[in-house]
Amino acid sequence: MTEVDRFADIRPYRDDEVPAAIERLIQDDEFIGAIAKYRFGSLMSWLGWAIRPLIRQFLRHKWSKVTTVRQVQLGVTRYMSRMIATSTQGVTFSGLEHLKKEQGYLFVSNHRDIAMDPAFVNWGLHTHGFDTVRIAIGDNLLRKPCATELMKLNKSFIVKRSAKGPREMMKVLGELSAYIGQSVHEGHSIWIAQKEGRAKNGDDKTDPAILKMFYVDGKKQKIPFVDYMCSLNIVPVSISYEVDPTDKAKARELYEKSVNGSYEKGEFEDIESIVAGIVGQKGRVHVSFGAPITDGFSDPDELAALIDKAIWSSYRLFPGNYLAADVPNKASTTEQAAFLTRQSEVPAEHKAIWRSMYAKPVENANKV
Repeated sequence: MTEVDRFADIRPYRDDEVPAAIERLIQDDEFIGAIAKYRFGSLMSWLGWAIRPLIRQFLRHKWSKVTTVRQVQLGVTRYMSRMIATSTQGVTFSGLEHLKKEQGYLFVSNHRDIAMDPAFVNWGLHTHGFDTVRIAIGDNLLRKPCATELMKLNKSFIVKRSAKGPREMMKVLGELSAYIGQSVHEGHSIWIAQKEGRAKNGDDKTDPAILKMFYVDGKKQKIPFVDYMCSLNIVPVSISYEVDPTDKAKARELYEKSVNGSYEKGEFEDIESIVAGIVGQKGRVHVSFGAPITDGFSDPDELAALIDKAIWSSYRLFPGNYLAADVPNKASTTEQAAFLTRQSEVPAEHKAIWRSMYAKPVENANKV
């Protein structure tokens, strides 16, 4: 097996694979059906037979000249611009002066939103003249073939969370570690969350197991932990949302877990979370890029603590965070009223959990 196709089942698509992937999307009944339902709603029940072919024809014409990943991503920028204008009160960035445009980085980020976290990181990089990142995405979000096509067209690579058994898991971790290392060392940046799953309780903590996974390939090459991790150019990234569009759903899930010990997700719950995160009101958004971590650690736990410290200290605290943490003098009367209005929409039994989600970043900032 050549080095080029060693990662074929997890890597994003290359330019020469784009036209075929687009054609598979156009032929995918579920994908076309989702677009039709979104655009035409109830008309689909009696005009679907006519609408679907028209959508296919329209998409084939619209995408006929899209032949590279960059063209796909430039198409996405138009939707990003519109989404930022309609669902935020502005997106700001800091710390980009720490980065060099010709360098590959491993961006280790706090994780609040499935789609928007890497999208905002990409937006900051793209609008400041940097190349976009390769995005780590769990295979639990890729149950539909069309989802896989869309993600791999947008520079996403697959994290196989569904692997079973020690041997298979070690093979998967080795492959993932080697892909991340090779990408960074060849000048391609990576985005990955600091732990598996979103921090639904607002507590942004790095899982040392993620860092151990990064090192699997370094260990195989017999490179000391500190040397290999420094070679990855790890950059902590802190993403702050003034309002989390999925906060009530997260509070409900955490409440169910605390009362019943578990929470069973609905079949389309992940997709609904993605849509809510994209279209829902987010208020102000801030993305802070830290300086690459080059020293001050000797093992995964110490490195995790350094990443946490960087994320906590650069998290942009908004009035709602202070109000949730019972620090009222950081918010105006108008901001207090807006916070109380949002809180009034939360079921009574979920309120304490909901407030704690917004208060946690204040508590973590005070630890630094």
